[in-house]
Amino acid sequence: MQSGRRGTSRRRGRLVAEINVTPFVDVMLVLLVIFMITAPLLTSTVPVDLPQTQAARATGQDEPLVVSVNSGGKVYLMDSELELDGLVARLRAITNNNSEARIFVRGDKTINYGRVLEVMGAISAAGFSKVALVAEVPAGPRAGQTPPRR
Repeated sequence: MQSGRRGTSRRRGRLVAEINVTPFVDVMLVLLVIFMITAPLLTSTVPVDLPQTQAARATGQDEPLVVSVNSGGKVYLMDSELELDGLVARLRAITNNNSEARIFVRGDKTINYGRVLEVMGAISAAGFSKVALVAEVPAGPRAGQTPPRR
């Protein structure tokens, strides 16, 4: 019976103690590419202190254009500062006169409400129908939910 055990161990050979890292590297490279592409799209460098609201998040397939109004009343399209008079022309050029393009307006909470309405009015008057305000979701519990007990 001892010879049977020896024969079995000879057939198996030595154990291979290597780690196959190729799938790990492939997954990490794909994730790196995804984050490199999406990270610049998700951030806007214009400092705006957004008001807080309980409204639901907007969903959609295409990437919206972001128009920001900072606390000084200056208007930005994505990260480029421009005058209100030139905003409509730039929006039409970027969207190829697509009136169905989504446009988000971010207004600082300390700015005069009338300035934000001027920007929204100019965009709407140009024929863009999908114009929305952006707000920040408060950190506390949502409306209709009870706060956690401690």
